Amino acid sequence: MESHISTIDAITFVTSDMQDSVAFYQNLGMRVRYGGETAQFTSLSAGNCHVNLVRGDPLENGFWGRVIFFVDDVDATYRQVLAAGYNTETEPADGSWGERYFHVRDPDGNELSFARRLDAGAEQ
Repeated sequence: MESHISTIDAITFVTSDMQDSVAFYQNLGMRVRYGGETAQFTSLSAGNCHVNLVRGDPLENGFWGRVIFFVDDVDATYRQVLAAGYNTETEPADGSWGERYFHVRDPDGNELSFARRLDAGAEQ
């Protein structure tokens, strides 16, 4: 079974100051969905779009963040990636934030995440 990308759900940015970053996005009208000002990871939403923030040094290890694609079937997408000859950063796993996901890097090293909400009835 082949899986298909249905949408870009979120983009993740690295922030050195979670409190300031959360306040910034809240002032733009987004609401905290997971995490918050003191968390290591925060997800904010506006409609069906999300900005995720991860605490860290934006210049460390060349990590700028990641793009998250929602797919029909995370495990099928994982098998597709492996069958195409690519290595992944992680295997499919269920995250505490309510999504099944895995990470892979594109040929230029950009991190991509393929995910699906664990709540099958959730809108994507």
